Amino acid sequence: MKKNLETICIHGGWKAGKGEPQQLPIYQSTTFRYETSDQMAKLFDLEENGYFYTRLANPTNDAVAKKIAALEGGIGAVLTSSGQAANFYAIFNICQAGDHFITSNNIYGGTFNLFGVTLKKLGIECTFIDQDWDDERIEAEFRPNTKCFFGETISNPGGRVFDIERFAKMAHKHGVPLIVDNTFATPINCRPFEWGADIVTHSTTKYMDGHASQVGGCVVDSGNFDWESQHDKFPCLTEPDESYHGLTYTTAFGNMSYITKMVVQLMRDLGSIPAPQNSFLLNIGLETLALRMRQHCANAQKVAEWLEKNEKVGWVNYATLPSSPDYALAQKYLPNGACGVIAFGLNGSREEAIRFMDNLDFISIVTHVADARTCVLHPASHTHRQLSEEQLREAGISPDLVRLSVGIENVDDIIADLQQAMDKM
Repeated sequence: MKKNLETICIHGGWKAGKGEPQQLPIYQSTTFRYETSDQMAKLFDLEENGYFYTRLANPTNDAVAKKIAALEGGIGAVLTSSGQAANFYAIFNICQAGDHFITSNNIYGGTFNLFGVTLKKLGIECTFIDQDWDDERIEAEFRPNTKCFFGETISNPGGRVFDIERFAKMAHKHGVPLIVDNTFATPINCRPFEWGADIVTHSTTKYMDGHASQVGGCVVDSGNFDWESQHDKFPCLTEPDESYHGLTYTTAFGNMSYITKMVVQLMRDLGSIPAPQNSFLLNIGLETLALRMRQHCANAQKVAEWLEKNEKVGWVNYATLPSSPDYALAQKYLPNGACGVIAFGLNGSREEAIRFMDNLDFISIVTHVADARTCVLHPASHTHRQLSEEQLREAGISPDLVRLSVGIENVDDIIADLQQAMDKM
């Protein structure tokens, strides 16, 4: 039976049998027992499925991963210990020293550093492009060793909308997959696979959890990219893996090869797993995801409209405002709403923006974003402070940019708090 997203949020991933708990149980165990040595050996050789060590697989983690895969319309998913780990795994699963990939330049500051600094130390080069460039200019950045294209459905913190269909066609033209970070939109408001994306990542720390109670990430595979059609480009999947007695992932696992390799190779060697307790908390958040996203979007729309009319506000970018440069893209990809995050700038200096935030009452100044509580952050001073002025410009971060994450409180109270803080500027 095909289920709608609201139903999957509650029932996906786990179905209780006779006498079993209705709520997903926490398998808080490092290891799992077997009766014979041969049973264990077959698991290590990938000849059978099963649980033997939580670093590789755990029933609680797998149930939540299965739910997220169902929400996105994918064939499989892997939970990670953070959203940063998810983005790293998504890239590193198909890139190695000497390889190259392309990304939009307005991605989250932590991801910008990961791609531009840390991966470079591993011999993986990244080219940052402006998504407003024309196709010819962007396509000129593809190289023979380019392995993927990356972008965020809604960029953090600028709120730009990624033209998924356009970039999917471009990536596929050059024989590589499109990877999309869908954290801000969530599968409730956008399902990138339906527009041609091949792999989706999430920081489950954000809306999926929704309560700032756990840190986690997820990688979801559509199963649609034909790795064998680009056999020579992706030898890590199409050629024998010496660490598994010469097993070839595409031969052994077909369209599950990408996600299987991520588990049995990257998780085996790097171990960025979530604790089962964290996955349990994430699952509770997922149960109300559809309800919360509707309220986040409704509140954010009213706040964005109020900000746009406020004389102390210099500019506002929220994708579903007609004034947004991405309004047409939002109508295409986000017809049911964008998210709760608004980017805006105050008339005045950086110091005045900081003073405004310091005067807020219940709206919190936190690094976090996208949960039930309204919170605010000044990216140039906080999340993106490691970037140079040139890098800030490249990432679309202006000195006056304020990131406001609108929660699910009463919207009149949110606006009143913003107003009183602005009155004290």
